Amino acid sequence: MSFGTIPRMAKHLALYPGSFDPITFGHLDVIRRGRRLFDELVVAVGRNPGKQPLFSAEERTAMAEALVKELMRESPHDAPVRVASFDGLTVDFAKSVGATVLLRGVRNLNDLQYEIQQAVTNREVADLETAFVVAGQSFAYTSSSLIRQIAAMGDDMNALKAMVPPLVIEGLKKKKASKHPMLEALRRGEG
Repeated sequence: MSFGTIPRMAKHLALYPGSFDPITFGHLDVIRRGRRLFDELVVAVGRNPGKQPLFSAEERTAMAEALVKELMRESPHDAPVRVASFDGLTVDFAKSVGATVLLRGVRNLNDLQYEIQQAVTNREVADLETAFVVAGQSFAYTSSSLIRQIAAMGDDMNALKAMVPPLVIEGLKKKKASKHPMLEALRRGEG
């Protein structure tokens, strides 16, 4: 049996793609851990034309940039991180920035099943490997969609303080105060 060899790259740049709508402590945990695994990390804020986001791509990118700066101040010796937004296929963006691997967080078996399917496809189609990190126990059930539901239905946004940073809570408060259509639809049970 012969195994293919993966050529050793001089620099291991990982791409961590997602919608980050909104970014959570779970996402930040994946970024923190990815900084210890790779030489450089790009947090890629995707724009999915099939989904209407709560926060614009510019808002999501700005939140991620601010939070990544905090992480880098806390651990200046870990790998550098940059944040970028992109349109189109993740694999095309990964190749454009020179990524050698996609970084993905896995919370549970449902995530793992989906992520493995994506990983196999990305490897076959774009010759791009995927590295998984398992979510910490406190992040295993946190998702951006859950955050949006709580924001839509709840009265006290501070109830989210264990799941998202204060910067995100402030953004959610503004969206709720402005009666953002997505939050209103979720509140009515339409989302």
